[in-house]
Amino acid sequence: MKKILFAASEGVPFIKTGGLADVVGSLPKCIDKEYYDVRVILPKYTCMRQEMKDKLEYVTHFYMDFNWTDAYVGILKAEVDGIQYYFIDNEGYFGGFKPYGDNALFEIEKYAFFSKAVLSVLPILDFRPELIHCHDWQTGLVPVYLKERFQGNDFFRGIKSVITIHNLKFQGKWDPKVVQNITGLPQYYFTPDKLEAYKDANLLKGGIVFADAVTTVSDTYAEEIKTPFYGEGLEGLLNARSRDLRGIVNGIDYEEFNPETDKYIVKPYNAVNFRKEKVKNKRALQEELGLTVDDRKMMIGVVSRLTDQKGFDLIAYVMDELCRDDIQLVVLGTGEERYENMFRHFDWKYSDKVSANIFYSEELSHKIYASCDAFLMPSLFEPCGLSQLMSLRYGTVPIVRETGGLKDTVEPYNEYESRGTGFGFANYNAHEMLAAIRYAEQIYYDKKREWNKIVDRAMAADFSWEVSAKKYQEMYDWLIGY
Repeated sequence: MKKILFAASEGVPFIKTGGLADVVGSLPKCIDKEYYDVRVILPKYTCMRQEMKDKLEYVTHFYMDFNWTDAYVGILKAEVDGIQYYFIDNEGYFGGFKPYGDNALFEIEKYAFFSKAVLSVLPILDFRPELIHCHDWQTGLVPVYLKERFQGNDFFRGIKSVITIHNLKFQGKWDPKVVQNITGLPQYYFTPDKLEAYKDANLLKGGIVFADAVTTVSDTYAEEIKTPFYGEGLEGLLNARSRDLRGIVNGIDYEEFNPETDKYIVKPYNAVNFRKEKVKNKRALQEELGLTVDDRKMMIGVVSRLTDQKGFDLIAYVMDELCRDDIQLVVLGTGEERYENMFRHFDWKYSDKVSANIFYSEELSHKIYASCDAFLMPSLFEPCGLSQLMSLRYGTVPIVRETGGLKDTVEPYNEYESRGTGFGFANYNAHEMLAAIRYAEQIYYDKKREWNKIVDRAMAADFSWEVSAKKYQEMYDWLIGY
């Protein structure tokens, strides 16, 4: 049995703020249990739901030398869906009403503590992983500590590490002297070939330098981050490590996102009967949101954080033009105030065709995936993206900018060869996006049979976790070496 430990700052079903939690919660379940013993370690946040806290069982506690004091480290465990979870407890670090705070320095101290604790608890748990799979900057110090102070101990010798970059924009940066003081790492670790980048200590960089392999969440993003535009200042390092860098696209949970069994939607449907049944969801949603009830009207959905990264400046630029078309637009999400207000304004101006839902609701998101005809994702950059995978699963045709995971998962429609699962545009340009939307409208209204074939192909695409899990297993085998 190959033993693997996932270390992350969040994971479903215990705590979630974004796509990282879905990966950490879903991937271990799909790794082959016959050959791999995969366990997960997370912080024990006090803001976890009570029903999840009730599942936790106290194991033990001890004190660890950290930031010039003896810091309390509690260990708890729980088993969910056949996966063993461990939790690091310290209310000083993991208290509060949400998992992440706004104080950047405290966040660095908190996850430095977590990274050191992850390694310190292993001998006590009597679990020696052959590989630790770290996720994002919050666990960037695990590979550093592993090489720096734990290698001297027989228990840790030879343990390999991998770091997965879910979004390179977030790196965990602060003044080197302060970070050195917190982490207790020797001064020579804070040089440009190790943790220092542009006069900052950079936790993600540390992980990339010291891990045995680096992955990110799509093939295209793995290539993009080697360029200055997407590299966020680390493109030189990522080029230097390109032999150890690979992209593995995320999956989605095909049980949770299944139009045949989805408890949130009005009318279940599948790839065989969607032509008759899918439209019943659309009717119900039009009624619920106060839009004109009309089966034939093309309905476009958006479920997203309303930020620049997601391409909302493009939408804002052509929104008036788009609203003149014979479409309906349903938006769900929160984010930057200017985009929230922009959608509220157009909801007021075109109340029969725009519905702005400036909040988050799991139920409404499922209804949008199931009811809309098309789904819009014009991202500036998108490491992987999960919404386009959900929309493909529900036969809602994605219209995307060809970047990162969007490029890897949505094949643009080719009318001459009758191929493709969605529509794409290449340049980050508002009118190029509008042209792609209008091309989709044209096929939807004038070539309905072609449109339905796109839906057939979209629903036949397989982006379940099983496919990605096999690629992770290949990497684990390559690193562990047997």
